[in-house]
Amino acid sequence: MSELTVATRYAKSLIDLAQEQNSLEPVKADMDFFIKTLKANSELQAVLRNPIIAHDKKKKILDAIFTDKVSKVTTSFFHIMVNKSRGEILYPTAQEFVNQYNVIKNIINATVVSAAPLSAENLQKLTAEVKAVTGGNVVLHAKVNPDLIGGFVLTVGDRQIDTSVSSSLKTIKKDFAQRVVQ
Repeated sequence: MSELTVATRYAKSLIDLAQEQNSLEPVKADMDFFIKTLKANSELQAVLRNPIIAHDKKKKILDAIFTDKVSKVTTSFFHIMVNKSRGEILYPTAQEFVNQYNVIKNIINATVVSAAPLSAENLQKLTAEVKAVTGGNVVLHAKVNPDLIGGFVLTVGDRQIDTSVSSSLKTIKKDFAQRVVQ
């Protein structure tokens, strides 16, 4: 079974447990904190992935870092995962938990990459447009890539709208190359 499939199942179980105990929001905050911590600390990721390190040692490390900062539900979940030799999928499980939480709460993550920083007004308009199309609560992440020359690339889920100048130039170049060959 793939790592993502297993992570999805554990994340679903954690969401069910959190909802049952009326602690969905605290557990979501814990998962955000856990993801942020692991992104910043590759050594911790390596420890969790290492099958040679004893379960007790992994639990002690997780307890030392997270016990006073996360809920008891989350701490217990970490212990269960480590005891079942699933420490290596804690990170993807946390990510999948956040994805499933977003589905439950109808939160849509969108990313816009533009050649120059967009104004607050443009960001609001773009957020409103995405919200109108998707019907969800939109969280828009803005990035800047000067290589686009102009325009923007909007990504919502698996859909992408590319209005960048660099993309248009590539298309024109490809069209000219095909016409010259013929």
